[in-house]
Amino acid sequence: MTISKPIPTNIITGFLGAGKTTAILSLLARKPADEKWAILINEFGNVGVDGAMLDQQGAIVKEVPGGCMCCVAGLPMSVGINALLAQKPDRLLLEPTGLGHPKEIINKLTSDSYAKYIDLKATITLVDPRQFSDSLYTDNQNFQDQIALADVLVANKIDACTDYDLLMFEQYASACEPAKQMITQVEQGQLDLALLEQPRIARQAAHSHHHHHDDAAAPLPGLELAPGETFIRKENHGQGYHSCGWFFATDLQFDFSQLFTLFTNLNAQRVKAVVNTERGCFAFNVVNRVVSVNELTLEGFESRIEVIDKDMLPWDELEEILVSLTKKA
Repeated sequence: MTISKPIPTNIITGFLGAGKTTAILSLLARKPADEKWAILINEFGNVGVDGAMLDQQGAIVKEVPGGCMCCVAGLPMSVGINALLAQKPDRLLLEPTGLGHPKEIINKLTSDSYAKYIDLKATITLVDPRQFSDSLYTDNQNFQDQIALADVLVANKIDACTDYDLLMFEQYASACEPAKQMITQVEQGQLDLALLEQPRIARQAAHSHHHHHDDAAAPLPGLELAPGETFIRKENHGQGYHSCGWFFATDLQFDFSQLFTLFTNLNAQRVKAVVNTERGCFAFNVVNRVVSVNELTLEGFESRIEVIDKDMLPWDELEEILVSLTKKA
């Protein structure tokens, strides 16, 4: 692989629902027109919802599904990075899963094998300030380490926060040692492009990296429907969370209103979906039953739905409901 100079690279991390993909979409919408950007997406689930949303923005996208990128062995991550570097992008962004630990990713990118190819700049961690009042987040070691390893700490979704939420964030952020390169607040993931140029400094995680993914050494399964199949279901678990994802045939359409109602009433911590409906293709983003929707320009696309929660939900029952909301286009 021949590259004239190391490629500016950023890790954009944050816990479940912090708004990482929305932030990357915002950056892509404002990137210099003459630049080619590459993105390595890592999702806890197996059906690739985030990658599908980013594909339409003109970036070069590779996916490492099925768990924390640093635990799905180094090999899938290295293969993904190398494939993207081979296309000589002007910038590389890595989005680890919200349940991921960035320490080993930083170690990989700063290793001798990538010294000639990657110029690792600031790790940017997004947080939802409302999470600082919930021990489900603040007691989670990955949540703590994502913040500890951040060079730039971003309070996202401040338009939905109270003054108390922002005070909790500010107190937590100001107590970080060593101090952050920058601490900022944004709405709807509107990161300043200049944040990508902030330098990286060596930081220590608050905890040793120890979590394990059961299938780390196994090859990741492809998503391809067999003749006569209308959908595939994929499950995953790790780090105290469970996920279930569905991949639906291109000729199936969901009822938009009924799907919106289902997501609003589904008691799950996180739901992501890119689906074909009778109104067109839409991305659904659900955090603790708060639903946001964005229309997409995708065509001929397989619908993908991913549900993540601390508890094992009644997947069979949910599957029956989802199937009942579809019809042939």
